[in-house]
Amino acid sequence: MGVLWKLEPATAAKHRLYQRYLDAWWPILLQTSQRTGYTRPRVTLLDAFAGPGRYEGGEPGSPVFILDRLLHHNAVERMHLSPQRVHLVFIEKDRARYEHLISELAGRFGPLDRLPVRVEVRRGEAGRDSLPLLTELGAWGHPILGIFDSWGSVNVPLEVMRRIACNRSSEVITTFGPNWFSRREELNAEVLDAVFGGRDHWRPAAEEARPDERWRAWLGTYRAALQRAGFGYQLQFQLVPRTGQPLYLVFGTGSDAGLKAMKEAMWKVDDRDGESFRDPRTRGAEAIGQLDLFQAGGALDPELQELVTQRLKLGSATVEALGRWLLTETARWMPTHALRAVRLMREDGSVVVQSAGKLTSKSQVGLPAAADAGSMLRRAPGS
Repeated sequence: MGVLWKLEPATAAKHRLYQRYLDAWWPILLQTSQRTGYTRPRVTLLDAFAGPGRYEGGEPGSPVFILDRLLHHNAVERMHLSPQRVHLVFIEKDRARYEHLISELAGRFGPLDRLPVRVEVRRGEAGRDSLPLLTELGAWGHPILGIFDSWGSVNVPLEVMRRIACNRSSEVITTFGPNWFSRREELNAEVLDAVFGGRDHWRPAAEEARPDERWRAWLGTYRAALQRAGFGYQLQFQLVPRTGQPLYLVFGTGSDAGLKAMKEAMWKVDDRDGESFRDPRTRGAEAIGQLDLFQAGGALDPELQELVTQRLKLGSATVEALGRWLLTETARWMPTHALRAVRLMREDGSVVVQSAGKLTSKSQVGLPAAADAGSMLRRAPGS
């Protein structure tokens, strides 16, 4: 691959997701708390696969739009930017792309040492150099967002994720390219051991022979790795563009606010290119773009219906508990979707309300008795 390359549709959609998320992330971390008056002394964003800063068609790469949207954020006056307080760290391995990135940033923003934030551009490897660089910049003990956005193989050791997970108010986003799941033979076992935390963790995914289940197995394995690393919540999702190949992302956070902000960013991403975010748990539902179909004639999104059914096969739950499960376990659904989903599913008989009175967040809901019996048969001993 040369210094510059074409911007793929899935990457463009992913960038819009990042932009929406960062638009929420920066003020959450940088504004003074109205309740306590507390201002965080330092916040660090690490883009560990930074690239050259621009694509063949002139579109900005992640370092450029990250810096641009921060400097021109509508809340910038309340975020108290300073080079001591806000660090943007960009790592690029390839020398030509590294040099192009420095030139691109300087051409867009002027001398980097005169900006109201500290911008560090380093030539290095994400897996080897991320932790030492964060140590050098005094990032530990303060919020970090680590973006590990490699188009090719993800070879960042789990120890990097573990260190960030143990750091207060910190998050990671890891991207898997479209061919990662079909090219495992190109990575040696020692690399996979480092990425997933041991051979026993990744061997079942490597043995998955069904092509359409392979990416689900690997993505779920990585999600489990982030959980072991210490992230309280992990979102896994497939980004499906109208044209071109999909991307696969896993997001790790310990914060309810971070979890909600990421999902809200998904719902705000413009679907003019026809992209959608698909939950790996669903198999029968087609990806349909980011139109909330609750507003389109009262129809129920088939993915949401499939997910609610999957959860209720494990046992009945209150609407509130179902909403919590949607928030913490599914790719894009929010707690507010639970009540509306149950209301529509009750109308067609696919769920039953087991509590008397008006349907509320405290109502107990479950599958019809016939569905429960069928579920028990499918889960009989030996199945």
